[in-house]
Amino acid sequence: MNTMLLGAIVMASSVVGLFFLRFWRSTGDRFFLFFALSFFIDALNRLILGPSSQMEDNTPFYYLIRLVSYGLILFAIYDKNRPKT
Repeated sequence: MNTMLLGAIVMASSVVGLFFLRFWRSTGDRFFLFFALSFFIDALNRLILGPSSQMEDNTPFYYLIRLVSYGLILFAIYDKNRPKT
């Protein structure tokens, strides 16, 4: 059951990443590119987690990948709202 749910999360993250990639291509706004990269990194992280022998996502390696992914989202929000000089 966990493997099936993990596959659904990978699929959902990939689809959301594709939507943001499409928005980036139509608008050219880096905000959407950073969000697309974040969701693709999350999907890749879950994909790597699936066939691993330990099947636990509480190891530091997986948290580091998620930190990079969420850091991209925070940077995208900061980059969008910073004052333009």
